[in-house]
Amino acid sequence: MIKTSKSLAFLSVCGLAAAIATTPALGAEKIRWKMQAAYGSNLPALGDTIPGVLDDLREVTDNRIIIKHFEPNKLVPTLNITDAVRTGKLEAGYTWIGYDQGKIPSSTLFSAVPFGMEPWEYMAWWYDGDGQKLAEEIYEKNNVHPVLCGLTGPETGGWFNKEINSLDDIDGLKIRYAGIGGRILQELGASVTVLPGGEIFQALEKGAIDASEFSLPTVDEKLGFYEVAKYNYFPGWHQPFAAFHLIVNKDKWDAISDADKKLINLTCQASVTRNLASAEAYQGKAIEFMKSKGAETRKLPDPVLHELEDVTEKVLKQEADKDADFARVLKSQKAFQAQYQEWQDLGYLPRDF
Repeated sequence: MIKTSKSLAFLSVCGLAAAIATTPALGAEKIRWKMQAAYGSNLPALGDTIPGVLDDLREVTDNRIIIKHFEPNKLVPTLNITDAVRTGKLEAGYTWIGYDQGKIPSSTLFSAVPFGMEPWEYMAWWYDGDGQKLAEEIYEKNNVHPVLCGLTGPETGGWFNKEINSLDDIDGLKIRYAGIGGRILQELGASVTVLPGGEIFQALEKGAIDASEFSLPTVDEKLGFYEVAKYNYFPGWHQPFAAFHLIVNKDKWDAISDADKKLINLTCQASVTRNLASAEAYQGKAIEFMKSKGAETRKLPDPVLHELEDVTEKVLKQEADKDADFARVLKSQKAFQAQYQEWQDLGYLPRDF
């Protein structure tokens, strides 16, 4: 799978190189944007992706396109990035748009869906299904243009200081969980909050929260969660994929040339494949390191996963009943998954081989 992803990244970069060969002739306008990221550039496969994209754009245009990167919270609070882009306070942002769930309920479906698509399946839905079209339609109503620019596989299921043997163990927990996964745990009696990544360690250490999910093992290692929580649960049922988007103020996006739009799209396409490859490459090593430091790796029992899946379907229906865009995106994803499932069942080896 890693080799395939790297091959795709190589092909994407080759296509990008061909596209930009005549860039100076196609677009003479300079672009000078400010962009704030939701994640620190020190975080592997999470925050270190977008600086590479911006470097590529600067280099291949001979400094004609310069998008200045700002670390989390430098200009606006991390959870307010989309609002800042919408109003023009920022020209661009790089974020997990599921944070917009309160104002744009369907945003979570473009970011991570419990028991949903795997990353390459999401990529297929985005580029060759309805994903990109739907995201653009929904976000442009909010004066924002989204570009898929990062993609990883599943996160860990979370860090806990007590064992999870049944859904009863979730009732009463104070937990940091984002997106639809958080809604599901609320349904099960947890007190759910959403914190930026940089605030989670301290919240766990001081007991403000009992448990948290955040990201990949490499990121969790970097943030030191194994020092303040004992049990690292898998699988990442709430996020089988995690998608990240470069979001641009729509007025700014509309003002640039078609050639520059194409260039940004191609650079992000290359980033998506490279991000997926690098994210897959290093997780095993991170898990082993955290185990060596005393973290206990656990798998959620199958009965718990089946019950979580049942609650997921209930919550998805509730959200679809409340929001037409959510219903439209969910319907598209379910239809694509049903079609893809036949190919997956026939074409790929079962997981136990």
